[in-house]
Amino acid sequence: LYISHGAPPLLDDGPWIRELFDWARSMPRPEAVLIVSAHWEDAPLALSATAAHTPLVYDFGGFHPRYHRLCYDTPDVSRLADRVAAMMPADEPVHRRPSRGLDHGAWIPLMAMYPEADVPVLQMSPPSGDPHRLMELGRRLAPLREEGVLIIGSGFMTHGLPFLTRDMVLHGAVPGWSEEFDAWALEALDRGDTEELAAWRDRAPGMPYAHPTADHFLPIFLTPGAAPGRADTARTVIDGYMLGFARRSFRVG
Repeated sequence: LYISHGAPPLLDDGPWIRELFDWARSMPRPEAVLIVSAHWEDAPLALSATAAHTPLVYDFGGFHPRYHRLCYDTPDVSRLADRVAAMMPADEPVHRRPSRGLDHGAWIPLMAMYPEADVPVLQMSPPSGDPHRLMELGRRLAPLREEGVLIIGSGFMTHGLPFLTRDMVLHGAVPGWSEEFDAWALEALDRGDTEELAAWRDRAPGMPYAHPTADHFLPIFLTPGAAPGRADTARTVIDGYMLGFARRSFRVG
């Protein structure tokens, strides 16, 4: 999956929670989740803590203090971490971060999808900003799908925070750069054109406003990579806008 994960107030948005919850219920319950979030970039490739009940990372500010008291106590995920490490080649070292919990790009959407926190969750840092390398990483991880692991890239289809306006906040106005980028991405996804997506910095309309930094778009490349030969089967499950940013979220394969 690729999920536009939202900020903490997503958890107060009843319709959005329902969309994510219903999406989870439309799929077989996973044995575990492996997620790459826009909020953790680290090289070499790193894996989050595997112990049950590891504290969350509250990597945000400016929101109500209650969001810093939320818990999402998922089960031990050591088995998946060992499996992921074993799938990496010798020239792709894997660093374990035993105290690094899930960040909000992981736990916010998963709290809506699996609110009972009964699915083991492992977070992985993308080791590169190269779309092709991320797709190759997805291809290496693809066998996990047959083992019941749900692979998720978590970002936001448009994320022009520096260009947020009063009209977007108060009235949900959708700027042209957000709408145009979203439409371009949808067309490329419908064609399964990963090369077009990989050239987003140069070819996508609405740039650089839609993504002044790469972090919220790069997780998208894990998704087609993890579904080799099926990139043209992308199906949008959630669309629309939040504060003028495109929420498009989809599954492949």
